Amino acid sequence: MSRPTARVLALLELLQTGRRRTVGDLADRLGVDERTVRRYAEHLADLGIPVEAQRGRYGGYRIAPGHKLPPLMLTDDEAVAVVLGLTLAERAGLASTGHVATASALAKVSRVLPRPLSRRIDTLLATAQFTTPARPAAPTGADTLLALAAAAQERRTVVITYTAWDGRESRRELDVYGVVLHSGRWYVTGHDHGRDDVRTFRLDRVGAVEQGDGSYEVPADFDAGAQVVAGIGAVRWSHEVTVVLRTTLAQARERLPASVGRLSEHADGVLLETRAERLDGMAALLAGLGWDFEVVGPDALRDELVVLADRLRAGAAPGAGAAHPADPPLTNPPVRVG
Repeated sequence: MSRPTARVLALLELLQTGRRRTVGDLADRLGVDERTVRRYAEHLADLGIPVEAQRGRYGGYRIAPGHKLPPLMLTDDEAVAVVLGLTLAERAGLASTGHVATASALAKVSRVLPRPLSRRIDTLLATAQFTTPARPAAPTGADTLLALAAAAQERRTVVITYTAWDGRESRRELDVYGVVLHSGRWYVTGHDHGRDDVRTFRLDRVGAVEQGDGSYEVPADFDAGAQVVAGIGAVRWSHEVTVVLRTTLAQARERLPASVGRLSEHADGVLLETRAERLDGMAALLAGLGWDFEVVGPDALRDELVVLADRLRAGAAPGAGAAHPADPPLTNPPVRVG
């Protein structure tokens, strides 16, 4: 008979308090009958955990005195992944067992982490901002993320090595104003000494973080999340695009993050004003939304939509082959930040 792993581990958690618990109490807490509790206890014993049983009307179980379970061993990257995963699941409403279970899991992980690492993760959670619902994040080293979060909290200037979108490498002296997770990607924003301006950098392009000289104050009205979103939206693209979407403003805002463009009420639906580097990518985006729409401009976007429609019709025909290797990609290139 199967023993659900989650409930077996829940029994182990209850017994780790060190005191004896009656079978009836354990059954109530686990939501199973007493017979099932006995099977779970046998399973723990099979795993080598010294579960002691006491017979009789008020019999129960406990873990043998003096026994210590092996410590939970996590690398820094693993610990950051676990804590951020739980935090993002809670904030995005993805925690299936609710806020209490997520908070409890975070507390348990925090208890077994080395104190220095625990403090660094607390700093990250206190410093970071999350602009959109959770989605898989682009790979970012835990050391980089934690170092920049610490610099933001301590108001300590750092020097980063950075690889721009075109492959150029540079060293930047940066006053870190904040770290932000936006649309599945981590960013750091702050005052770039070399450019004498507030700039935004993608963390997956940061190669190293070194402690610099000096300290600073963050402007009182500075919002790191708003700065990152605005910075991405202000990137210079090749095409200005205006489209009327046949949907409601609430639905459009739910599907399209703020970095895509400006959304506003329109007599026929929602007006989307945005920029695009490639119009074939914009055509694919509009087709994938599933709403009717009308292109206000530019005319070249209409041409790209016709090309896309022809390709889709050709692909749907019986015996259609794979797309020609020379066909252009349908996605926009990465956002140019930094």
